[in-house]
Amino acid sequence: MSSGTNTAAQSVKPSRLSEVASDPRLRIATGIDELDAILGGPQSPGAVAGSLMLLGGDPGIGKSTLALQAALAFSSRGMGVLYISGEESLPQIRMRADRLGSAESGLQVLAATDLDIVVATLESSRPKFAVIDSIQTMFSESSQGVAGGVGQVSNACNRIMQAIKRVDCATLIIGHVTKDGNLAGPRLLEHMVDVVMYLEGDRSLPYRILRCTKNRFGPTDEVGVFDMQEAGMRAVTDPSAFFLSERTSRKPGDAVGCTIEGTRPLLLEIQALTAKTQFTNPKRTASGMDFNRLQLITAVLQQRLRFKLYEFDVFASVAGGYRISEPGCDAAIAMAIVSSFTDVPIPDDALIIGELGLAGDIRKVSLLDRRLREAQKMGFKRILVPAASVASLRSGGVRSSSSVVPVADLQQAAKILLKK
Repeated sequence: MSSGTNTAAQSVKPSRLSEVASDPRLRIATGIDELDAILGGPQSPGAVAGSLMLLGGDPGIGKSTLALQAALAFSSRGMGVLYISGEESLPQIRMRADRLGSAESGLQVLAATDLDIVVATLESSRPKFAVIDSIQTMFSESSQGVAGGVGQVSNACNRIMQAIKRVDCATLIIGHVTKDGNLAGPRLLEHMVDVVMYLEGDRSLPYRILRCTKNRFGPTDEVGVFDMQEAGMRAVTDPSAFFLSERTSRKPGDAVGCTIEGTRPLLLEIQALTAKTQFTNPKRTASGMDFNRLQLITAVLQQRLRFKLYEFDVFASVAGGYRISEPGCDAAIAMAIVSSFTDVPIPDDALIIGELGLAGDIRKVSLLDRRLREAQKMGFKRILVPAASVASLRSGGVRSSSSVVPVADLQQAAKILLKK
């Protein structure tokens, strides 16, 4: 046996982590404040050079509009930007740019679905920022399957990622979603990219929520709020005021709660209606919140406050169409139902924060100090918070404020809020 046939790879000496030089990547501001904050957080906003970002969302929700706005904003500052569309022709892109009021930009555009052409163009033009709309339309003869299939999407994402790393180009790719709300194509797609964002919202309502679920260069679970207008997406810098803008004063069944999205507090109007049922089994209808959560809250009210809700239909919704994803608004939902059931309005300057326990107790929530600052900024004078959380509030913050009212359970909250 010849000793010269051994082709095993040679080992490489690993490096000590303490000896590795840090590499602060250059961040490029998109010019859209809400998008910049999602990509890098409040301390270092903007997209990282050479990063690959994935934007998903339902058809017609505004993905292409937001991507084109970002590309136009980059281009207006003299940066090299390339917008590649596999779904629209160049005249269609021009029509959208006219609507956005930025058609005279120096933005470079390309209508192509051939992956080889797209990669070659990226490497030859070497832009600072690029958009690919969408990844499911990219096709290469060197890969098996049809455009949008597992093999084609994986191959396209991998080759685009390699190309942009070589030219150090921040790239935003748009992805379709399935009827379940997940990104179409292989799950591997989300693992390959650096940032994953979803654009959400009801197309019948004006607002859109941009939610970050993965970010290798910044915080995750951050959200941005946009107002969808004829001239494109307008960043909403004060979403609490936006969601409370249509709130009217003193009506039964109305309460204000505070939820947390990432690190951002949002004040939301919770509405509830109780009506004598005409059926053997009363209805429970939830809009903007988990149905099972509403079932739990009504059961607690029925058992702990002795409300005969089994004789009433209960409807609860988040005004404006926003969807609550954490339990910090449980107490607000419960008090909205109590207010409707007793036909006593909650004071306009009152807000309640807390998770509801099965014993009717109001329990601790995360980031209470941020929620309180947001509530005080919006002018709320009576802010009911879990009694167990008051001692842990940060010193020098909102702990000494007279507007903070500790409550232990629903009975105590109802006595404070529903005084006739």
